[in-house]
Amino acid sequence: MKVMFICTGNICRSAMAEAMLKDKIEKNDKLKGKIEVCSAGTFASTGDTSTYSAIEVMDEYGINLTLHRATNVNESNILQMDVILCATTSHKNMLINMYPNLKERIYTMKEYVGFDKNDLDIKDPWGYGIEVYRVCAAEIEKCIDLMIDKWIQEL
Repeated sequence: MKVMFICTGNICRSAMAEAMLKDKIEKNDKLKGKIEVCSAGTFASTGDTSTYSAIEVMDEYGINLTLHRATNVNESNILQMDVILCATTSHKNMLINMYPNLKERIYTMKEYVGFDKNDLDIKDPWGYGIEVYRVCAAEIEKCIDLMIDKWIQEL
């Protein structure tokens, strides 16, 4: 299965989600080698590095984000993805408009796992302090843990 995370700049939310899921898959014998993970941003400048706060928060999870480089969705391999998981409903709607043939594969992260149906968005931490990044990372981790449970049952 090929999974892509999407946010705006691919330097915070989708970068953290990609790194976190890769880390958890690597530690899970049932999923290891069965899922490919990448990320992109709707307005990303390809080659940008993650924010210092995203790097710091991922370091708290034992994950090195320093080598991550942003990819603009237009320069990505989105057409090959099985599941495309967006940070927000606006990202989802934008992608459906850009790639209507992929509509059935595009979800918000929360929608895909049935988490917090009253608020399907993971708020952008960009420009805020480290605590906002920690809240964002915790929300992403909750979604990823639910994804892993879902995939283990499906595989």
